[in-house]
Amino acid sequence: MLERILIGLTFVTVFFLILETLTFRSLWKAYSAMSWWPTAKTVWWSIHVVVWAAFLAAFFMWPTWRGTHPVLLRTIMSVTFALTIPKLFVSAIQLVDELRALGVVGWLKVTGQTTEGAMARGSFLNILGQGVGVFAFLGMGYGITRGKYAYKVRDIQVLHPKVPKAFEGLKVVQLSDAHLGSFDGTPEPVLAALEKVQALKPDVVLFTGDLVNELAQEAEPWVEAFAQIKAPLGKFSVMGNHDYADYGPFTKEERIASIAQLKDIQSRMGFKMLDNDHVVWEKDGERMVLLGVENWGKGFRQSGDLGKALEGSGAEEAFTVLMSHDPTHYELEIMNDKAPVELTLSGHTHGMQMGIEIPWLGIKWSPSSLTYKRWGGLYLEGQQYLHVNRGFGVLGFPGRVGMPPEITVLTLVQGSPEA
Repeated sequence: MLERILIGLTFVTVFFLILETLTFRSLWKAYSAMSWWPTAKTVWWSIHVVVWAAFLAAFFMWPTWRGTHPVLLRTIMSVTFALTIPKLFVSAIQLVDELRALGVVGWLKVTGQTTEGAMARGSFLNILGQGVGVFAFLGMGYGITRGKYAYKVRDIQVLHPKVPKAFEGLKVVQLSDAHLGSFDGTPEPVLAALEKVQALKPDVVLFTGDLVNELAQEAEPWVEAFAQIKAPLGKFSVMGNHDYADYGPFTKEERIASIAQLKDIQSRMGFKMLDNDHVVWEKDGERMVLLGVENWGKGFRQSGDLGKALEGSGAEEAFTVLMSHDPTHYELEIMNDKAPVELTLSGHTHGMQMGIEIPWLGIKWSPSSLTYKRWGGLYLEGQQYLHVNRGFGVLGFPGRVGMPPEITVLTLVQGSPEA
């Protein structure tokens, strides 16, 4: 275990040394001739020594500080992200500039001209890289201070021939990945977002996992706010990978106690938790099935038991909705008619809390796409849908940039599926 930590730390250190070197070189090439450069250079490195010392302290003290100094930990992570992400853009452009300069030097040597100073000259790419870096820095600042509260209601129609006429127009509100432990107290914007859920007048509310980061007690201050949400067909939830107290130095007894407390909290919030179970709705002689499984994901805990949830449900004959936290469950156990499920609702990815989506230009990208083929929005394979909610809260990076927190309204309509 220690060996893996040291290897990981070495890799991260080398990566950030390269990042810092390229970023600093961009600034040096553009401004080293200025009279104020020596002072600016001292300030630059002084700030970074403090930031990286704080980050290393947070890295090693994480197990303790997340319980004793959560605000300090979030502050360090905020500053680190705000300074690091912009440098990815600056250093990438600077790398291109270095390759350009090497090409120039090579050409000068071939033609017998002097190469003195060729590698040290500033260029348009220097200025471009720094401009992009400033823009990214401002974006990070917005994401940390306001972006994580910029809740977006996404309205989606789900067309399927098996939607019963009696349930046509059913309004399903999906929430996911609240990660309530990431908020300081109960911020007013989050409370307002929960009030917005009620204003949508949902027929049913489905929460697809990760109510907390580590321990159930993080959700205690939020019981009343979630309890205010009402729906005629009820409120249902499932477990996400963070709901098992697996991400901390907790004993087996502490994990068991936390899970029990989480289920009690969700009950007081008004949610019926479906642990590998189902409910059946009947109206005007027609039926609809809701399944819920514990977390099941590729590379994560696989406690979900879809077979158990299906037992006695009659899902083969009815329009069936499945709540499963991780979208890889859909890909590995549902898609291609592996299970009689017409609509799977997941979360988990958060859209990496960063990205860009411009539907009218057909642009939809997030770093999450490097890990998950289906990371956000509605997907269709054959006649089986998957919807991946981009998340209500934040985790790790304490903000959102181009990937706003999401409240999804899915309206069921009888008709032919559309991609």
